[in-house]
Amino acid sequence: MFMDDKQPDNSYPDIQVCACANLRRATRLVTQAYDAALRPVGLRATQFTMLAVLGKRGQMRQSDFADVLGMDGTTLTRNLQPLLKKDWIRIDRDEDQRVRLISLTEPGRALLDTAVPLWREVQGQFQTGLGKTQMTALLSTLSATANVAQPG
Repeated sequence: MFMDDKQPDNSYPDIQVCACANLRRATRLVTQAYDAALRPVGLRATQFTMLAVLGKRGQMRQSDFADVLGMDGTTLTRNLQPLLKKDWIRIDRDEDQRVRLISLTEPGRALLDTAVPLWREVQGQFQTGLGKTQMTALLSTLSATANVAQPG
């Protein structure tokens, strides 16, 4: 039997109230805006985030870096490869050979220095568009949402 696609089925959830669907939609659109702003220097928003964390915090254990970014180890390893190939980061071994230490290289720091003004410009667009109160509330809500979603 063929179901008529024009007939609504009220047994399905309304995704307009789904946290996941709304966060993913917002994330896609926000990421597109940051990607467009960072495109002139050859960076994607995800890459900028990784470089900025390393720039701010300095050398980090890979496991700590994954935690800060909210990524599992496999995803982080995959996302580090392009940065490593372009010589924007370096991965060293700790005294404990099982521990990988990640840090910015000089070319990575130079790229980050060039990208920060572009990031500030798009960040400012969001701050202006949302206003200080709503921007603060958004960041607080996103942090609380991530804490709720975090396993354990």
